[in-house]
Amino acid sequence: MSFSSDVKAELADNYSSARHCQIAEIAAMLSMDGQIFENTRGGRTVILRTENLAVARKYFTLLKKTFNIEADILIRRSVVQQKSRSYHLYVTRAEDADRIINAARMKPLTEPGQWIPGGLILQNDCCRRAFLRGAYLAAGSMSNPEKGYHFEIACAVREKAEQLSEVLSTFGIEGRIILRKKYHVLYVKEGDQIADILNLISAHVSLMKLENIRILKEMRETVNRQVNCETANLEKTTSAAYGQINDILLIQEKMGLDSLPELLRETAEARLNWPDVSLKELGSLLDPPVGKSGVNHRLRRLKELADSLRVNEEDVSC
Repeated sequence: MSFSSDVKAELADNYSSARHCQIAEIAAMLSMDGQIFENTRGGRTVILRTENLAVARKYFTLLKKTFNIEADILIRRSVVQQKSRSYHLYVTRAEDADRIINAARMKPLTEPGQWIPGGLILQNDCCRRAFLRGAYLAAGSMSNPEKGYHFEIACAVREKAEQLSEVLSTFGIEGRIILRKKYHVLYVKEGDQIADILNLISAHVSLMKLENIRILKEMRETVNRQVNCETANLEKTTSAAYGQINDILLIQEKMGLDSLPELLRETAEARLNWPDVSLKELGSLLDPPVGKSGVNHRLRRLKELADSLRVNEEDVSC
């Protein structure tokens, strides 16, 4: 199973004890994956369609717990993909459908069959959490956090995406909306905010998995940064040492190291003997030991001397 499916499986077993939260979750599931139509007898029919068995089971159980209503279930198999199934849950009895619609404060939109919950069911903090939980169960998905951070809920109309965005904003989470094909998709890409969402919808086991993955990723990134930094420093040290040795070899060829002042000669010989060590380590090898700045000063004087020898060679060749 994918990480997204694991989250849904966890949420499908999470039931609010308060009836108002159960209604908020049902309202979200109807808004995201449901439709409401006038039936042939003048009453209304409530329909929920999903490809997730756990979501279908939870919706059925919520209707039973909250309203003592048993939905009719129709299972359809895809002609193209025989293993693919969709679950259609119907509430056809007009009185039962009206009870659900009225309790969830469902309001019709201009698109046929599309309804949206009224704001009254989202007054309480706990109900907003339940609403987000139901919305994710019905139409949400998450990427594998080992590959990246992405949380989204696909909505049939923009009004539903905007309502979800407003609910998230009450918890300090900013959701963005984009149009993808025929869906208005609310998404969040920041790892911290996705972790907050999992906590809000009570997906605590999934939250722990996410945090463990984030810790491991941060550790890998820290190690990689340290290795890259150390590699860059080593390359820098090696490059500088190579230039210093070339300067000393030129002085040795043109003048001889014995012609140098004693301190410069000792430093030049030490650099030739230990070409790979840092300036600090090189200074500790001298007798008496010299600090990094002192070694750097001596090597700079050797470079100036070598540069003057190069200039003289150029003048002679001209």
